[in-house]
Amino acid sequence: MVPHLITALTGPINELEQRILDSMPAIERWFRLEWMEHTPPFYSAVDIRNAGFKLAPVDTNLYPGGWNNLTPEMLPLAVQAAQAAIEKICPEAKNLLVIPENHTRNTFYLSSVAQLQRIFHMAGLNVRIGSIDPAIKKTTTVELPNGEHVTLEPVIRTRRRLGLKDFDPCTILLNNDLAAGIPGILEDIHEQYLLPPLQAGWSVRRKSNHFHSYEEVSKRFGKLLGIDPWLINPMFGKCGEVNFAEGSGMDGLTSNVDALLTKIRRKYKEYGINEKPFVVVKADNGSSGMGIMTVRDAKDLEALNRKGKTDFVKAGEGVSDVIIQEGVLTNERMNDAVAEPVVYMMDRYVVGGFYRVHAERGVDENLNAPGSRFVPLAFAESTRLPQPGMKPGASAPNRFYMYGVIGRLAMLAASYELEATDPDAEIYD
Repeated sequence: MVPHLITALTGPINELEQRILDSMPAIERWFRLEWMEHTPPFYSAVDIRNAGFKLAPVDTNLYPGGWNNLTPEMLPLAVQAAQAAIEKICPEAKNLLVIPENHTRNTFYLSSVAQLQRIFHMAGLNVRIGSIDPAIKKTTTVELPNGEHVTLEPVIRTRRRLGLKDFDPCTILLNNDLAAGIPGILEDIHEQYLLPPLQAGWSVRRKSNHFHSYEEVSKRFGKLLGIDPWLINPMFGKCGEVNFAEGSGMDGLTSNVDALLTKIRRKYKEYGINEKPFVVVKADNGSSGMGIMTVRDAKDLEALNRKGKTDFVKAGEGVSDVIIQEGVLTNERMNDAVAEPVVYMMDRYVVGGFYRVHAERGVDENLNAPGSRFVPLAFAESTRLPQPGMKPGASAPNRFYMYGVIGRLAMLAASYELEATDPDAEIYD
């Protein structure tokens, strides 16, 4: 079963799809050469929007949850990728410690942690889950909706190492986005591999840095394919500090929104697109779908200013660095509900994905919100096996191969981004 794609038989996306399929050997070689020079993030998930006239990533998560949405058919791919990733980092690895978010009551999230544990267990590791949540003072078992359970144990920190009672891991896998800051217990660990590195957390990471790197990647990839990079790249602008609680900084935000909308209108005119352009205003660091607003006109920001106190102010903070991103429509549907593909990767491999579906949201709205559901069936066939000769749009594997290419471009941008923010990188004059 594949979602009904209303883009399937019409529109310029077919030209882009045909170009990607025809260029497959060149694309795979290009990626191969890139991975000789750059280290992929350990794992990642990319939200993609298919507007029919362009296909672009809108968010890249370096601590993906949602692994429980991958179907059993996808697990062998994830296990192989996990083996490749671990072999590269620590071939003799035996024990792996997973550190999850502190959402001990969120059984949906903990089901994802259980799936991660299963993947790495099947990759040949002893896997235990260590919580840095101060509330977890003893071994705690949580029952999951599917009848499984997950066991959380309090972490123990010695001078240079992190572990559990009677468990000394050589590798620590963070599944905690560190949005609240880097806890001291994770700092100054020099004898173990900490994956991803601390600068991948939202206390350091910025979306504007990521999309700056993605812009560079899309230009180079566009040159390889002979296409306008805009077809795969959401334009963006960075705005300085805006205090939504007090309303300061709103003039700068308004002028930046106006400038980006003008740029998008110019592109729409160039391509004969009859849609109304919009931008998305969101915090420059991780927001988990919170505080995101669709703006079609700079005047809409007055409404943002009025409701900002509840939507944008998180953890009592009124000031936020803001990114303004070109809005990309989604023309995909699952039983008439708006949908967007999410591509999951580990090391440099696409390991699966699913559709995020939201019946209450429109084609120009954020779908990562309460009420969304996940439909993994769309990726039931491998994303790595396109069918040459099939008419564009008529073959599900072809469509999903294209999504895997865009996902990997975003992953490559994340590797550029992490290199640029690496505090231990050697700096040459």
